[in-house]
Amino acid sequence: MTYRVGPKGQVVIPKVLRDQLGIAPGDEIDFSLDDDVLHLKAVRPASNLKGSLSGIKIIELLEADRRAERDR
Repeated sequence: MTYRVGPKGQVVIPKVLRDQLGIAPGDEIDFSLDDDVLHLKAVRPASNLKGSLSGIKIIELLEADRRAERDR
């Protein structure tokens, strides 16, 4: 896919790619340059991870691991 840069330096991200990356209006994009290759990455806020570990009894797992280490 080839697109032309507009007068304000803007380029449209094709819908197919936006859909694949889950990019929606208002989302943030991170740009980086590697030699002459421009990379873009959708920025995902940390709040998307909120609650992702719920139900995992991390304290109990860590205590059990520590007991196992101590018993060795």
